[in-house]
Amino acid sequence: MAGHKVNKDQKQKIIKAGVGVLIFKNGKILLHKRFGAHGEGEYASPGGHLEFGESIINCAKRETGEEAGIKIKNIKFLCFMNLTHYLGKHYAHINVVADWASGDPKNLEPHAGGDWGWFDPSDLPKPRFATLDNAVLAYKTGKNFFDSR
Repeated sequence: MAGHKVNKDQKQKIIKAGVGVLIFKNGKILLHKRFGAHGEGEYASPGGHLEFGESIINCAKRETGEEAGIKIKNIKFLCFMNLTHYLGKHYAHINVVADWASGDPKNLEPHAGGDWGWFDPSDLPKPRFATLDNAVLAYKTGKNFFDSR
């Protein structure tokens, strides 16, 4: 990378790929309050790390099933974010949008977050995970690229 100096500490850092899923049912978005990891205490949609060799759609389905126990359909690309908001973390974050297909949301990972609920996108609870506002903005406006947050 011409012109870009990398210090010793940066060489130890890695960028991870994350996938977030904005799920709609009757005009509302599925959210829960995060525990433990970065973004603790913030409301977020289902999501997680993209696994090696996994498709983005399969990641969205897997994470939604593992975290909330529901099925989703009509999964589409929503936006890309270069997420550097959380100290010591850097994610290439892909958000997709989906429709609820079946199942009642259950908290299948109580160590990772609180109970799931459906929220009106124009009146979302606070504080919110760093990707959520941009994902909702992308859904409302079609903007699909966010280079920093």
